[in-house]
Amino acid sequence: MGGRTAPVHPSGHGCMKCLKDGGDWVHLRMCLTCGHVGCCDDSPSRHATQHFHASAHPVIKSFEPGENWAWC
Repeated sequence: MGGRTAPVHPSGHGCMKCLKDGGDWVHLRMCLTCGHVGCCDDSPSRHATQHFHASAHPVIKSFEPGENWAWC
């Protein structure tokens, strides 16, 4: 099938867990498997890493304006 996948849509405009809990984030990361948006490891709650450990989804990208990088 050529290795192409469907586009992933972000789960929100910020870290949904931080917004729910009243927390703050430093930077946002988006999971390229399911679209989960979580806060980075410099943030107090590290929700993007928590999502990785819970889901084993290995690839994220920056969800910051002007940044265009991904990491596995």
